[in-house]
Amino acid sequence: MKKRIVAVVLASVLGAVCITGCGNTQATVESTAQAGTEAQTTQAVETTTAATESNEDADQAAADEVAALIDAIYVQERTENTDQQCADAKAAWDALTDAQKELVEGENADPDYFGRDTGDASKDDPRNQDEIGENEILVVSFGTSFNDSRVADIKGIEDAIAAANPDWSVRRAFTAQIIINHIQARDDEHIDNMDQALDRAVANGVKNLVVQPTHLMHGAEYDELMEAVEAYKDQFASVKVAEPLLGEVGSDAAVVNDDKKAVAEDLTAEAVKTAGYDSLDAAKEDGVAFVFMGHGTSHTAKVSYSQMQTQMNELGYENVFIGTVEGEPEETACEEVIKAVAEAGYTKVVLRPLMVVAGDHANNDMAGEDEDSWLSQFNASGKFDSVDTQISGLGGIKAIQDLYVAHTAAAMAEK
Repeated sequence: MKKRIVAVVLASVLGAVCITGCGNTQATVESTAQAGTEAQTTQAVETTTAATESNEDADQAAADEVAALIDAIYVQERTENTDQQCADAKAAWDALTDAQKELVEGENADPDYFGRDTGDASKDDPRNQDEIGENEILVVSFGTSFNDSRVADIKGIEDAIAAANPDWSVRRAFTAQIIINHIQARDDEHIDNMDQALDRAVANGVKNLVVQPTHLMHGAEYDELMEAVEAYKDQFASVKVAEPLLGEVGSDAAVVNDDKKAVAEDLTAEAVKTAGYDSLDAAKEDGVAFVFMGHGTSHTAKVSYSQMQTQMNELGYENVFIGTVEGEPEETACEEVIKAVAEAGYTKVVLRPLMVVAGDHANNDMAGEDEDSWLSQFNASGKFDSVDTQISGLGGIKAIQDLYVAHTAAAMAEK
């Protein structure tokens, strides 16, 4: 009963107040309500922002962990931890969301390490089988992580050598551990490095070993190969090393040989055919120049690129030019080649790699979208009506495969 009396009195008082100042009271109530709403909104925004920032930090942390794992296997030396490191890097990558994968960035890591589609690795053969027998041909390549190129170019050469030598076991080794690790981590394909391949040969009782490099020339990679073979040579009855693709280097830019002549003819013929012309002369009449881009090197073997240009000139291939990614020799630098092609009066350009495999250099340095790629630089020069690319390695050309087969046969025939 007392509560009801208090309620009636309170209502009367409020009514009286409303008679004298109800408008002000209403405004105060509304103002108070608005302030409360704004405070709640601010708090909600702050909470959402904090949660977003927390999620972004977590995403970046996960991506950074994968980047660190990739950088750890982006090395040129295999260790007892390499197999586990490769597995850990892939498992961590697979655990990322698509958004997190885009954030992967390290000293050498990026989303393309695992994310780029380079073809079907299952079509390849790592040729790391045992039960070799007494006679082995070890085909040694720098290597590539581009699956389709590895199948077409490196496996293409290995298959040709195997077909020509049915009584010999053909096995594979790569000299680039960085590439071996990349393929193993991404595709679970295990390729031997030189030491592993030679250890495998010894363990299998190989007596006669023939090493066939797929390297272009007697450069730094070839020298490393020879050092590895030298350390094992006493463990075989005979060891013979065949010539790389371009044969002996020679003393100066004017020196050519039958190997360089064959490569010049075979590569040019393939490029002309791919471009849709009946002959090199027909392409020349249409204003087309072919630019073959090699890697380049500071090694003394860099003269081989100058020799290839000499060979093209001697063959009368006036609309064929040799360049290199590294710009060594100097006249093979991109800007120098652009100048030479333009001064010769050609208005159309076809770029193609002077490399055994069409891997990272062909896809990125030559035909990539970045402003420093050869495709971009030729277009940016404004000197040409069209610039096209052919992303194909030397190893996929039948005539080049036959040249490697001939080199292997020559090594076998040595006394």
